[in-house]
Amino acid sequence: MKYYIIAGEVSGDLHASYLMKEIKFWDETAEFRAWGGDRMQNEGATLVKHIKDMNFMGFVEVLANLKAILNNLRECKKDILAYNPDCVIFVDYPGFNLRIASFCHLKGFKTFYYISPKVWAWKKGRIAVMKKVLTKLFVIFPFEKEFFQKYNFDVEYYGNPLLDEIQDYRKTQDKEIFLKENSLGDKPIVALLPGSRVQEIKNILSIQMSLVEKFPDFDFVIAGLDTYNEAFYRKYMQDTDAKIVFNKIYSLLNVSYCAVVCSGTATLETALFNVPEVVCYKGNPISFAIGKMLVNLQFISLVNIILNRKVVVELLQKDWNKQSLEKEFRKIAYDKKYRTEMEMNYSNLQTILGSAGASKKIAKRIYEIISK
Repeated sequence: MKYYIIAGEVSGDLHASYLMKEIKFWDETAEFRAWGGDRMQNEGATLVKHIKDMNFMGFVEVLANLKAILNNLRECKKDILAYNPDCVIFVDYPGFNLRIASFCHLKGFKTFYYISPKVWAWKKGRIAVMKKVLTKLFVIFPFEKEFFQKYNFDVEYYGNPLLDEIQDYRKTQDKEIFLKENSLGDKPIVALLPGSRVQEIKNILSIQMSLVEKFPDFDFVIAGLDTYNEAFYRKYMQDTDAKIVFNKIYSLLNVSYCAVVCSGTATLETALFNVPEVVCYKGNPISFAIGKMLVNLQFISLVNIILNRKVVVELLQKDWNKQSLEKEFRKIAYDKKYRTEMEMNYSNLQTILGSAGASKKIAKRIYEIISK
């Protein structure tokens, strides 16, 4: 069977690569054509476009890159028709993917959405479109299934794919090798995750660096992505001696004492590794203001959203500054009671998400449906 997969972000690339691996378990003849990243390519996909050429976030940023986005939409539609797949799988990236899903529905393709658009936070009007154009929607949080049931939308939940990915990593983990390769281990390690987009890294990393000289008893290590080179990160590192480790987020979290994390999937990954964290975010002021008016959420981090209470501190926009970061860092680094309480909440988070196996179950469902 022929599968066309569209993922527009780093986390989507990871989730899609695991899904591809499991599809191949059920379908030995599987062929993949995709918009995605290195992980999908390594899993056997023929890439049409790389995520580094697709990753636009925020109202202002989208407007500034509107021409490129419209060109991508046209190219994607044309390519799907030429490839004529047995199904199209959409992974997160809703602004782009829902437009392509509507097109695919009109052309008679089976459409599967994996990692649902966050319509529980904003743009509930998308639900009617999703019900109409999607063959099946797979959600990754238990509260999402309950949410969609209110709209008589039959969605399926099999667990969260991060549990699969972290479980898979732990089968091959070797802390000592990682520490030795990166000259680490003499001091407690602080993981700095500045995000995956240019504007995120630009706004986050320089303030994260303010901790390096103030807290010499720790080793500060940046989780870098090879989408960017070392020189790019160094521009925002203020000549500090912090280390950069590329494409080893799980290995870094696995040895970390605490972390400062840009809002996104990484906040949940950090919690699943049981690492106390401070969550941060700073975007374009206009984009953030518009988003705040439209989004019906009390929290921004997945940890707090899933647990429905404040477990990790969120430093956003003007609150993301050196003084606030230093104050909150001292808590996760030195306050044993604070750290223990956060770790206990992480345990509840694991219970809510359930067990591993989501990727294989979803791959099986997709194969079953298109085989009919």
